[in-house]
Amino acid sequence: MQHFISVNNVHNIDALAQKALAYKQNPFADKHLGVGKRIGLLFLNPSLRTRISTQIAAENLGMQVLTFNVGNDGWKLEFEEEAIMSGTTVEHIKDAAPILGNYFDVIGVRSFPSLTNKEEDYSEHVIKQFIKYAGVPVVSLETATLHPLQSLTDIITIKEQVLLAPPPLQKVSRKLKIVLTWAPHIKPLPQCVANSFAQWINAWGQADFVITHPEDYELDEQFTKGATITHNQQEALKDADYVYVKNWSTYHDYGKIYSNDPSWMLTPEKLKVTQNAKIMHCLPVRRNVELSDEVLDSANSLVTQEASNRVWAAQAVLAEILKNTNK
Repeated sequence: MQHFISVNNVHNIDALAQKALAYKQNPFADKHLGVGKRIGLLFLNPSLRTRISTQIAAENLGMQVLTFNVGNDGWKLEFEEEAIMSGTTVEHIKDAAPILGNYFDVIGVRSFPSLTNKEEDYSEHVIKQFIKYAGVPVVSLETATLHPLQSLTDIITIKEQVLLAPPPLQKVSRKLKIVLTWAPHIKPLPQCVANSFAQWINAWGQADFVITHPEDYELDEQFTKGATITHNQQEALKDADYVYVKNWSTYHDYGKIYSNDPSWMLTPEKLKVTQNAKIMHCLPVRRNVELSDEVLDSANSLVTQEASNRVWAAQAVLAEILKNTNK
């Protein structure tokens, strides 16, 4: 693995997830793998779980970690080629990235969409410019359209649940049914987590995958192709084993909220038609807007386990990159 930007950088999803679960059992198994190596975590927008979990993962591998809030701790960066820098940007990525590539052996980048210019956001211009000019492996800590570390974590968590199940349930004859459901929110949010979850579950290919959302909330088909899509949430939830809850804004009329229908919030009543489904959310979550307290605090909620597994997802990815660079 040279870079980690999407599922397309992963040769074997199951093997990578299994590696992460092995690190969960033995966090310091490869504690010397990153000795003498340095990772820079660059944040163009805020983070809690991604920042801390990736730092822990890198340190478990023996790496030195430096974290930098771009735009707050340093100059505002310009990413456009041939830009006339007479505005608010002070430093061009062409000048900054090669220096960062000399400082670090690996760079993690977290960016965020504008939600105003779909073409620009979906071009993934920011992270591609880091890859173009840094000259070292780049890891996505979330971008305008995808959040691959989160999606790997989600698959790790599902696999862990299946492994923890009693043996008869581990060998069910049918595929798992996984549902991604839209949820209401007070403001427009990116499509990146939903896009990424869809991309990874489709690529994994080990579940019947259903996406449900109100009309006009269709996601980009490049990520959802292969999933069943319905506007009937209750129909989608029937016989579900896992329900992933996430808000996203409109894709076609980009970055809008058309509906904030509270009836889409997941409740215990709605979950009665599922197979006692486990509930997932990437966090942070707006309680009693996206999910009711009763669901979030129930025994079926995986949100704490899921967030904790972020460490092992990041550690598995970094280990693969380090092994490649150490060849």
